[in-house]
Amino acid sequence: MSVGDPGVTDGRRRAFIGSFTTAGGPGIVAAALTPDDGALTVLSTVNGLPDPSCLALSPDGRTLYAVSETAEGAVAAFRVPGAGSGGAGDAPEQAGPAVPVHGDGPTHLCLFAGHVLTANYGSGSVTAVPVRADGNLAHSASGVFPPPTGPAPRPHRRRPHAHQVQPDPSGRWAVGVDLGTDSVRVYTLADGAPARHREVALRPGSGPRHLAFHPDGTRAYLLNELSPTLTVCRWDAAEGTLRPLTEIPVLPGVPSGDAYPSGVAVSPDGRFVWTATRGEDVLSVFAVEQGVDRAVHAARSAGSDEATGVDGAAGLRLIATVPCGGHWPRALVESHGFLYVANERSGDVTWFAVDPDTGMPRRRGSIPVTAASCVVVG
Repeated sequence: MSVGDPGVTDGRRRAFIGSFTTAGGPGIVAAALTPDDGALTVLSTVNGLPDPSCLALSPDGRTLYAVSETAEGAVAAFRVPGAGSGGAGDAPEQAGPAVPVHGDGPTHLCLFAGHVLTANYGSGSVTAVPVRADGNLAHSASGVFPPPTGPAPRPHRRRPHAHQVQPDPSGRWAVGVDLGTDSVRVYTLADGAPARHREVALRPGSGPRHLAFHPDGTRAYLLNELSPTLTVCRWDAAEGTLRPLTEIPVLPGVPSGDAYPSGVAVSPDGRFVWTATRGEDVLSVFAVEQGVDRAVHAARSAGSDEATGVDGAAGLRLIATVPCGGHWPRALVESHGFLYVANERSGDVTWFAVDPDTGMPRRRGSIPVTAASCVVVG
């Protein structure tokens, strides 16, 4: 599933915002979205699930899934109403009790092969929960736990910390990003449980957090939290392999302190990449250099296995950084020519119109959402 792709059942567009209830957040916020200007208007809130920090929509837009990022760890399904013009009629309704994921602190989730997968940050595991035909969740979960690691460059990162899991563009693989072990794991499902296919080591101390695929399905951009960089990777869907090419800065200069990059998004036409950096409260804008692919193809045709046409920024050029419109941008998502940013510490969601020729975002507005943590758009 690609966030932003699912439709809605009544012809309207909506956004759903997750938040940290333990920090005063309202839970899950449903908002109306005006297609012409991208504006959001709050419709309703649902506050029955603790810390619904990450959300995902089903492909048909009828079911919303949410993690409960707590030590107990759970995931829940919510019915998205298909009618109503405001108030309670627009509030998602929880479809049964939350299902334990048998993992600590699920921080991300996705739909994959008839299951909801969760990345459990505290325990470092990835869990699969079956989805029933009606969209509800089965009350069972199977997980895979990576082995502990040795000393890490930062003491609090000495063990696995799964931070994201998502399907690849082909739908054949699930890709998990582990901030604690500086690695990416490629999974399949075997008898309903995640099974590790491959593991890719990244630079020690980089702290990978989130990955976004290029729409051509051959490239991936991996955002690193512990060093403000992007690792540009080659993705082979036929083999389920990820190959890091190079690592580039997401900021034009050296940050004054820990920068903590958080989110990465790619434009639907593949021409631009955006990242969010919390410590600097900025969005970075990159142009994708299309000529690099031709150089890579020429190098491989000549028998080179090292993609010698890729050097420097490996096809990415930093254009600019712009203010994120708030404080501590935890997540961002692109949808239909707009960027939406969840600013956790300032407690708002800001939206930007994107110039289709330059990729530059221009701030258009915001709504208050205390402790906002993610945005999905339908």
